[in-house]
Amino acid sequence: QVQLVESGGGLVQAGGSLRLSCAASTSTFSINAIGWYRQASGKQRELVARFNSAGNTNYADSVKGRFTISRDNAKNTVYLQMNSLKPEDTAVYYCNADLQNSQSRVFRYWGQGTQVTVSS
Repeated sequence: QVQLVESGGGLVQAGGSLRLSCAASTSTFSINAIGWYRQASGKQRELVARFNSAGNTNYADSVKGRFTISRDNAKNTVYLQMNSLKPEDTAVYYCNADLQNSQSRVFRYWGQGTQVTVSS
């Protein structure tokens, strides 16, 4: 069974920083793509930052220059360093991973979500 375990959310003042972590607990799947989405109250879930299958990064325009995604392949873990946080960054942040099995089938998994609240 695959699990994406997130940590690092919380309450921070505007201008502050937080670091999110997401560990993929699997020894049989390889990570095809992995990253972070967020969903603010009353809004649709949106991409924040992601490593695609080629290992390249994609960022939402709203977070470019403030957020940095990184990964530790040995630990199957992806991180999101969030700096210069704004109240509009307040949302539930979800880890997302496309995992590939030995038959090259790809499965999409989501974490349980972690709340990030930025006060003004």
